[in-house]
Amino acid sequence: MTIKDLKKKNLLLFECLSGSKAYGLDTPQSDTDIKGIYYMPKEMFFGLKYIPQISNESNDEVYYEIGRFVELLIKNNPNIVEILATPEEYILYKHPIMDKLNIDIILSKLCKDTFGGYALTQIRKAKGLNKKILNPIPKKRKTVLDFCFITESYSSVKANTWLKKHKISKADCGLSKIPNAKNLYALFYDAEKKFGYKGIANKETANDVSVSAIPHGEIEIGYLLFNQDSYSSYCKEHNEYWEWVEKRNEERYKLNKTHGKDYDAKNMMHTIRLLQVALEIVSDGKLTVKRQNRDELLSIKRGEFDYDEVLKMAEQLMLKIEQETLTSNLQDKPDERQIECLLVEMRAILYAN
Repeated sequence: MTIKDLKKKNLLLFECLSGSKAYGLDTPQSDTDIKGIYYMPKEMFFGLKYIPQISNESNDEVYYEIGRFVELLIKNNPNIVEILATPEEYILYKHPIMDKLNIDIILSKLCKDTFGGYALTQIRKAKGLNKKILNPIPKKRKTVLDFCFITESYSSVKANTWLKKHKISKADCGLSKIPNAKNLYALFYDAEKKFGYKGIANKETANDVSVSAIPHGEIEIGYLLFNQDSYSSYCKEHNEYWEWVEKRNEERYKLNKTHGKDYDAKNMMHTIRLLQVALEIVSDGKLTVKRQNRDELLSIKRGEFDYDEVLKMAEQLMLKIEQETLTSNLQDKPDERQIECLLVEMRAILYAN
């Protein structure tokens, strides 16, 4: 089922602009994000074809089945609660039955942790980008041999260096595992290519060293250590980096490089926005999606603050949130039974019709 199917079959309950446009923080470069709510046809809901969420390929249009939406509402999920609090001017469609879900029965002290926790995730994302920007990883991946070392006296040298020094071809080497010694191998050399050794690694893309059948009586020329843990960590970083390169927003990447503040400014803007929203929720019991401090937030996005300055703002907001939560009149958490009853009532009406 697609978003087009939802609309064609009149299954849509709610649709709105979300993201930067709903926050009042959009710029000419901003994408248009849309969120929505739908319900499953009766036979699919009661059968085996329940679909909790539908999105388009770019994931900037996401629609939630009403049951999944309510489940996340009860958890005070920030993205979901914001949908329910969408300003009228950004609502594209609203079925009358959605009036049964009132924001007042949803907001609770859980928002301190859900909005705050999401903000902390944004902080980690923002700083994490620094490593990727300042420490690019070459496209060509290193090989197993780059993480191998040959013991020499009371030390070790890189296997590539050692092989070159002794004019030994890696393809003519054979390895035999040393018992009870992790990743340690006896190294043999077959200069005349009589024994068919597999080499240190049988191909460039190998993820481990190769062991060979060593004829009885052959004498090792040294001992090789494969730093497998370091190799695994490197492969993970390499994969993550190039996956990020493929998926990154080029305009946003160039902006972060230009302002030179070594963090993802957009993530930090959303960190402050989330914390300000959380403070308003626990202080006033209200959620205002469209922000009134557009200029301040966009200045953070433009990288006009150092990372430490924005981090200090975040820490001060988190402290205020903790203090306000102690005296807040909000419920500790949403009444799950009450909200579930509303969901059942809504489904009964929808399927009756």
